[in-house]
Amino acid sequence: MKKAVLLLSFLAVASCKKNPEKFVNDKSDSLKPSQTEKMQGRSLVMAKETALKAANEAVLQALHDKNYKRFAEFIHPEKGVRFSMYAFVSPESDKLFSKSDFIKYQPTKTIFTWGASDGSGDLYKSTVTDYLIKWVYAKDFATGQVSINEFQGRGNSLNNLRDVYPKADFTENFVKGSGEDTEMDWDCLRLVFEQLNGKYYLVGVVNDQWTI
Repeated sequence: MKKAVLLLSFLAVASCKKNPEKFVNDKSDSLKPSQTEKMQGRSLVMAKETALKAANEAVLQALHDKNYKRFAEFIHPEKGVRFSMYAFVSPESDKLFSKSDFIKYQPTKTIFTWGASDGSGDLYKSTVTDYLIKWVYAKDFATGQVSINEFQGRGNSLNNLRDVYPKADFTENFVKGSGEDTEMDWDCLRLVFEQLNGKYYLVGVVNDQWTI
C-alpha cells in the first residue's frame, strides 16, 4: 500500500513537470486540510488567489487592448499608482499618479520623465500612453507565466519591492528569454495590489529585466 501511494505521488510530480501550469505557484491543489480551521484557511487562501488572478488578468487585458479607461478603474483611489522602470522602486523619483491625474494626462501629449535607462543613464521621457505601450507592455505579458507573491525574474539589480510595499500583494508576469541568452533575455511585469473595501487596487507597476 505504501509503495502504491509513493508511486502515485511520483507520477503526480512528474505530470506537473511535463505539463506546467500558467500559474507557477498555484497552491490551491496542494492544500489538503483535514480539520475545520485548515479548511477555513484554505478557503481564504483560495479566495485571495482567485481575486488576485482575476485582477491581474483584467489589468493585463486592459494594457493589451490599450483600454486605459479600464486600466484606470484599478488605480488605488487613495494612494494612486507608482510606475517603476526597473526592479528597484524609488518612491522619491518614480512617477506617481492619482487616478484623476492619470485620467487627465493619459490622453494628452504631455511629456513625463519616468527614470533613467540602464546602461546609458539617459532619462526616459515620453507621454503616458507611449510609456504604457513601449515600456510597461513592451512584451505580451498576458502570455507569460504568473506567480503570486513570488519572484521568477532574478537579475542583477536590487529588488526592494517587499520593502517599499510591505503590506501589499503582487503578481509577476514572466516572459522567458530565447536562444543562447535565455538566462538574461527575459522580461517581467509585476503588478502590486492593495485591498480597499474588499477590492484589489493597483498601487505599483514594476517592470524588470536583466540589467547591465
